Amino acid sequence: MRIKSDLILRHIGNEHIIIDPSKEVVDMAKVYTLNETAAWLWKQLENKDFTIKKMVELLLLRYDVDRERATTDTRTLAENFENQGLLTDGHGIE
Repeated sequence: MRIKSDLILRHIGNEHIIIDPSKEVVDMAKVYTLNETAAWLWKQLENKDFTIKKMVELLLLRYDVDRERATTDTRTLAENFENQGLLTDGHGIE
């Protein structure tokens, strides 16, 4: 899977917001916010192909978290990215 290349992560105030610069008008119903950890992970994955396993490994290297928790949280995040249409590559989240 891969993050869509036309999306940009911005840090505005205390928020991490994903924007689509190809849209002339921002649809506030489609504004995506990320917490600090998800934003860090997004930055690590931009312009790269990745898997759930790669996401988990990145989290384990950066944060003091056990593998089970990292896997559960990563799977949830990837599913959310996919459901919101933020990913390309029709290979699903595996």
